Amino acid sequence: MTREFLEACRAAELPPGRMRRVDLKGRRILLANVEGSVFAVDDTCTHEEASLSTGVLKGELVKCPLHNSRFNVRTGEALEEPAEENLRTYPVRVEGGRILVGVPGAEAA
Repeated sequence: MTREFLEACRAAELPPGRMRRVDLKGRRILLANVEGSVFAVDDTCTHEEASLSTGVLKGELVKCPLHNSRFNVRTGEALEEPAEENLRTYPVRVEGGRILVGVPGAEAA
């Protein structure tokens, strides 16, 4: 699968310990800065339609605001029920003060 790296935001807009939602190519993606390393996962909880960006980030764990499921933002792993399905993860690059996220690109025709 080819990936296209798109600018999600400026690195200065996402300090350590913070997270935010971005929309890239029709995907809602959660960016989380864990001690200076940025990770990207799907923003929607796999249990119900809740935006994880409105939840709580503690270290590398994000807690869903709806039913308290927890996910690891490094791996996307669902760690606490009721969510049982992992989040999709996306590769991240930080270049020239910009956070770039690799989203699936268009297949060649």
